[in-house]
Amino acid sequence: MFFDELKVGDEFTSPSKTLTEAHYLLFSGVTGDSHPIHYDVEYARKTRFGKPVAHGLLLASMTALGASSVTHRLEGFIMVEQGCRFIKPAIVGDTIYPRHTVEKIWREDRRGFVRLAATISNQRGETLLEGFHVYQVDLRSGQKEES
Repeated sequence: MFFDELKVGDEFTSPSKTLTEAHYLLFSGVTGDSHPIHYDVEYARKTRFGKPVAHGLLLASMTALGASSVTHRLEGFIMVEQGCRFIKPAIVGDTIYPRHTVEKIWREDRRGFVRLAATISNQRGETLLEGFHVYQVDLRSGQKEES
């Protein structure tokens, strides 16, 4: 997929995933984040959430564009920026639905960029995460000479 193939409003979805304790443990093993809010039922019961919640960065990582329906067409995409805010917690047993929507496409000199809205919702249709990704996207070789 090249820069000129993208248009504002394009949507890409990722397969749904039901969160399990294994997701939390694998994420903790990779990152070292072992805060009890994610594992300790008694600790979590005393928090405003009442039960263990998913790591925020675990959810953010599940917005990876490479896991979406466009993955096999992503030649020449380089992530240059991302951000998000967490709207509601995710808990073990929640099924999450990541989605990306092309918000903006622009050029800077001989480089193409695309900004995607990234969202995650759950099985109840609640938005858990709102964010964005910015990618530099390869131009076709003929486009690089235009300016």
